[in-house]
Amino acid sequence: MAAARSLLAVAQKFSGIPHEAFVFYDGLVANNTKAWWTEHKAEYDRFVKEPLDAMLAELEDEFGKAALFRPYRDVRFSKDKTPYKEHQGGFVGAEDAMGWYVQISRDGLMVAGGWYSAQGKQLERWRDAVDSPNATTLRAAIAKAEKAGLTVGGDVMKTRPRGVPEDHPDLDLLKHRTLTVEKHLGEPAWVSSRQALTKVRALWRGMTPLVEWLVDHVGPFDDGIPPEPQ
Repeated sequence: MAAARSLLAVAQKFSGIPHEAFVFYDGLVANNTKAWWTEHKAEYDRFVKEPLDAMLAELEDEFGKAALFRPYRDVRFSKDKTPYKEHQGGFVGAEDAMGWYVQISRDGLMVAGGWYSAQGKQLERWRDAVDSPNATTLRAAIAKAEKAGLTVGGDVMKTRPRGVPEDHPDLDLLKHRTLTVEKHLGEPAWVSSRQALTKVRALWRGMTPLVEWLVDHVGPFDDGIPPEPQ
């Protein structure tokens, strides 16, 4: 029994994202239909889902348990009725709408992370933290992410928030309503080897101080305090 478990672990060890994964998404983009998906579902499982599952399993000890997003689109309220997402993402959540992300699409491998959606009291906490000495450690975390090769993005206001002076030293950060970082890696030769795992791990480590800052200072959607009875 122990030998069988050992063989299974070896079989599931990440060995790279095969070229066929990107070919699969080329085909899906050209023919995003249930009939095409059904015909090619085995390719999705073998070349997309299984390698990503294996990669995320090897990252779990350091970053936490990940989940793959469902490949099906929610088309109920969308004018675009194509049924399948044209990428596959995996996410490790650190807090509500915060964490580490990796994605496969026809364009190759992409790594991202940060804070994706401001809800509840998050935006208020964000602005309070930026408008304080904590902005210094935030800038240090952003600098580390940029040094790792990540690009800063997010939902940014075109104008300054109400009540914030034009000469505020952290106005650029206060304009953010979310804060993310990402790097598009494409499909270089190393993507099909274990080096892909090394690259993703290094980029996730580069953004970890930022993710941790967001968890500590922005926190969950609510403050955990139940509403007063009416």
